[in-house]
Amino acid sequence: MNEDGNMMQSDPKNTELKNPNNGWRHRLHEIIFEAETFYGKLFDVVLLVCIVFSVLVIVLESVKDYQSQYGDLYNQLEWVFTILFTIEYFLRIVTVQKPSKYIFSFFGLVDLFAIVPAYLALLWADAESFAVIRSLRLLRVFRVLKLAQFVGESKLLMTAMRQSMRKITVFLGAVLTLALIIGAAMYTIEGEQNGFTSIPQSIYWTIVTLTTVGYGDIAPGTTLGKFLASVVMIMGYGILAVPTGIVTVELAGLGKRPVSTHACEACSKEGHDVDAVHCKYCGGKL
Repeated sequence: MNEDGNMMQSDPKNTELKNPNNGWRHRLHEIIFEAETFYGKLFDVVLLVCIVFSVLVIVLESVKDYQSQYGDLYNQLEWVFTILFTIEYFLRIVTVQKPSKYIFSFFGLVDLFAIVPAYLALLWADAESFAVIRSLRLLRVFRVLKLAQFVGESKLLMTAMRQSMRKITVFLGAVLTLALIIGAAMYTIEGEQNGFTSIPQSIYWTIVTLTTVGYGDIAPGTTLGKFLASVVMIMGYGILAVPTGIVTVELAGLGKRPVSTHACEACSKEGHDVDAVHCKYCGGKL
């Protein structure tokens, strides 16, 4: 009510700003970023199908026989997908409250790089092959398949790896030192006549043998060299188990908390706790 005692009519635009849950941006955000609603699931499924077919087109286009027969069709399909992804990219920017948060996020950059190569190809033909990066967008399948809890699992793994980094670094330093010593020994024992033409070449053989890869391009010929190679092979099995054990110990000490599939409407970040009220990245209300 105003000063004259008359009822004031609310402005729809002001209402939408004060209560974004009533606005079209909020409804569109639920469809594009969420996977809980029917239309949200449908949008993500259609998007994933388009991504798979667009990547398939890029892969088949690199085959010369297919390119010569269906080159024009592939080019038309590529532009159809590029236009669709461009529209989707700008819709994502429009629907978030803080566009910069989405633009510079991991998926924001992936979405951008998925469409930029096609436009760059107009100026530089070889740039179009980089469009295969859009296959990274298939990571969104975690939201569609209700597997958001694996986001939490991946974070636990990353945390465990970070906490293990110092131990693994010391371990790798010891392995490299061992490779240097064994490489120098093999160079002395075998010599150039058996392919160990230098210490770096011998170190290469040692690393290939320690990691149990065994290309076979270089092999010892002397009895002593074969004995040392046998020791290195056996050591390789134990060495591979050490970093795995380090990370496993760190993982065992970390807790496990489930995460929701809800995406923040302000910054579009995911991976929040199921009981979270505010976004842990930007502080926006969920």
